[in-house]
Amino acid sequence: MVDLFRKSYHPPGTAPGTLGLRPAEGEALAPAARITALRYHDHQFTAIPEKDLPTWSDAAADEVIWVHVQGTPTHDQLHHLGQCFGLHPLALEDVANTGQRPKSDVYEDHVVVILSHARWVNDEIALDQVNLFVGENYVVSFHSGDEDPFDPVRRRMQVRNRNFIEMGAPYLAYTLMDLIVDQAFPLMEDLGALIEELEEIVLACADKETLARIHHLRRELLLLRRQLWPTREALGRLMREGTGLFDAGTMPYLRDVYDHTVHIMDLLESYREMASSLVDVYISSVNNRLNEVMKVLTVIATIFIPLTFLVGVYGMNFEHPESPWAMPELYAYYGYPVVWLIMILIAGGMLYAFKRRGWF
Repeated sequence: MVDLFRKSYHPPGTAPGTLGLRPAEGEALAPAARITALRYHDHQFTAIPEKDLPTWSDAAADEVIWVHVQGTPTHDQLHHLGQCFGLHPLALEDVANTGQRPKSDVYEDHVVVILSHARWVNDEIALDQVNLFVGENYVVSFHSGDEDPFDPVRRRMQVRNRNFIEMGAPYLAYTLMDLIVDQAFPLMEDLGALIEELEEIVLACADKETLARIHHLRRELLLLRRQLWPTREALGRLMREGTGLFDAGTMPYLRDVYDHTVHIMDLLESYREMASSLVDVYISSVNNRLNEVMKVLTVIATIFIPLTFLVGVYGMNFEHPESPWAMPELYAYYGYPVVWLIMILIAGGMLYAFKRRGWF
């Protein structure tokens, strides 16, 4: 069985804030994550090599530094980024331990947001963890998947958009959160199409394979709800407690993302109800087909009851030359076809009566 709620942990008893266990001697090193960094100021975007990563104090007052980590960072990468930007060890530990519940934490000089990036891949839901560290003039983002989802944001930054310059790091953080949350809308469309397809199959000719697909869909929706429901709570807390960083200018944008999460959850709850009702429809469809089969068998059995009676009577073959109770028609020249004609007339009459009453 596939583990829907997979989460990585440190061994019990590990000290809080542990960034990851170093590989044992002789053990192969895990591949390092890809790190891209840029700084922008007044539409001047400059890429920064990984070896020259700046610290948060290196940025000018009107300059923003964005560092993105794609993949699973190593212990050394997490430790280095934590030192460069003063990131809280407990929040960095959540980066190392994937499968976290979406949440937001407000620290003294930065805000941490954890989201789930949901995608529809090969008829299954794929989830990647996104961690955002937002300071006054920097954003450090982590994405646990193989593909970088933030290229659309980079393209937008190249266009003359004053919001990135005027609102700084909080607006950049908003665009990243908005992109991740909005990724759920195409997923909802795919799920809706799948539910409609299953409805048509269930009403037409449901089988065991269809039932297995319905149960798989319900499990996927349960997984999705577990990962997306806390997103609304995380954004709500950010709007309440993150006012020191997200000011009146960026707060409307956060409310817009919050509205998107509400819309997504409404769709998700509707789809969960529809998926649950599909099981009831499947059971009703199976029962209806069984009733149709039983009705046909009952009609056939009812028709053959009088015919069997006639055959049984003539099968007794009582013969006596002088008894008035004997069956001389057994030796009638046309007795055999006459009995067949009688049985056919009885069967046809019963079928006609059943049709008139709508029983068959």
